[in-house]
Amino acid sequence: MKSEIRKNLLVIILVIAAVLRFWQLGQNPPGLTWDEAAWGYNAYAIGIDGRDEFGRFLPVDYLESFGDFKPPMYAYLTVIPVWLLGLNAFATRFASALFGVMSVGVVYGLVGELFSGKTENEFSSSRKKSIALAAAALLAISPWHVNLSRAAFEANVASFFIVAGMWLFLRWIRLENGKMAGLGLLLSTASLIASVYTFNTARVVAPALFILLAARFYRVLWKRRWVVLPVFLVGFILCLPFIRFMFTPMAQLRYREVNIFSDLDVIERTNVTMQRDAQWWCSVGANTGCDSGNLPVPLWSRLINNRRIAYSILYVKHYLDHFNPAFLFINGDGNPKFSTQDVGQLYLWELPFLIIGTFFLLRNRPGYWWILPVWLLIGIAPAAFARETPHALRIETTLPVWQVVTAIGFVEFYAMLTASRIVKWRPGALNVIIILVALGLGGNVLYYLHGYYTHYPQEYSREWQYGYEEAVAFAESHTEFDQVVFSTVLGRPYIYALFYSRTDPREFRRTAVVDREVYGFVHVRSFGRYQFSDSPSSVLYPRTVRVMYFDLLSRLPTRASILQKFNLLNGETTLIAYQR
Repeated sequence: MKSEIRKNLLVIILVIAAVLRFWQLGQNPPGLTWDEAAWGYNAYAIGIDGRDEFGRFLPVDYLESFGDFKPPMYAYLTVIPVWLLGLNAFATRFASALFGVMSVGVVYGLVGELFSGKTENEFSSSRKKSIALAAAALLAISPWHVNLSRAAFEANVASFFIVAGMWLFLRWIRLENGKMAGLGLLLSTASLIASVYTFNTARVVAPALFILLAARFYRVLWKRRWVVLPVFLVGFILCLPFIRFMFTPMAQLRYREVNIFSDLDVIERTNVTMQRDAQWWCSVGANTGCDSGNLPVPLWSRLINNRRIAYSILYVKHYLDHFNPAFLFINGDGNPKFSTQDVGQLYLWELPFLIIGTFFLLRNRPGYWWILPVWLLIGIAPAAFARETPHALRIETTLPVWQVVTAIGFVEFYAMLTASRIVKWRPGALNVIIILVALGLGGNVLYYLHGYYTHYPQEYSREWQYGYEEAVAFAESHTEFDQVVFSTVLGRPYIYALFYSRTDPREFRRTAVVDREVYGFVHVRSFGRYQFSDSPSSVLYPRTVRVMYFDLLSRLPTRASILQKFNLLNGETTLIAYQR
């Protein structure tokens, strides 16, 4: 009977997860980021002739895109939705939403395997399943996971592959040898490999977790080596395109763009500090050679202000930024694409249960408990190298850890309540406490959901490049204009022109004028009748050519004849269509 109830509860949780991720998916978020538009259009292009937007046939190592050299998996997962539903926001985001729902189910299975290890402090079967249900429910309603599942964020799909890979590996470890002994390991390996073809951060996290598991369970792997060796060989072959790409200059481009070690201000600050130390050291007469033009820097200053130490301190600071309570429980990520700005990445009411769960986990150490803290530490490590921290998207691979530990705290809190003297003395007190907790929990959840589905689109349509769809539709409907010139001030207008006009990729490749910078960045200057410029008003044509321009209202030239205004959802004007 209890088994049936749990199955029904899991189905309800999955339905809730699906509703929160798919409802109004094409309208909220209210526009597409240029990366989302690039995923959709590359999927559209591959579905037509098997080539990406720039003509590479079935790329497996990267999509050039804007010079980001994106892992290509998300585009392939989007080919069928775009083919069936058309090139639109819903189809482009479908894969992220679907894998977000599936992640909820996989977390349920993962918890069962995490706490199946043979240790002295096991959870009872009933309590383990309660924790699994609670973890799945927490992920289903998580503001962190809902936000990232509702946009075409490849990190969300990579997170699913990592969780599925961990679950399948632990399940394979637990099961005995049989006819299908290698299938679980093969699926686990394939899932982890799929993650490195999906998101850049996973290229560090997935291999690190795999090495960790292999080191911990090396005896089992050696015992089943006749199964393990062929699977690992297949895995190595599947990784070859990825390994080869990692040694190319393109693979380093994104890293050089965002990592803290390219921040020369750190070196400048250490040099200034050493110079001041040298001046002070000379002023107290503690150094020789102070009469020369270049003051000698004392050894102790060179050691303390070494740039390697400075960068190490900066890395630690960026790492710890991801544990900032304001980020986790109050405001969330400062980027509105990843947070509603008034609810944390986790709910505030999760904090006490997270603390209880952490305490219980470290004290009792049930099953393979150590995987959770190590997973968390590994998941944050790559993101700490970036300049922007904390960053909810880059550490999404840690998401199951927060929910599982909180679920442990939730279940243990309930167990402590039912065993407390107060409840035994006054049985009705348990119901009162449960009602109070439910009201606080439900109020916080409803506050987030109301804000996200009601106010969020109005407040943050600018961050989602709202207005491009209407602008391109307006340009497409006015075929009497020979040329259309878009300002690049809002960033990447060419991909919106391609996406919303549904331009045939073969026509785009035939007519596109593309500039590739020495650093790898790609700029499309024009295609067809569309042209893109930093200063549209300076782009002149013969008087016989009819031209429509798009730019910001503040950049409108004198004597411009306004054709149409395009407003954000809050009423502010974003783009102006005009002619001269």
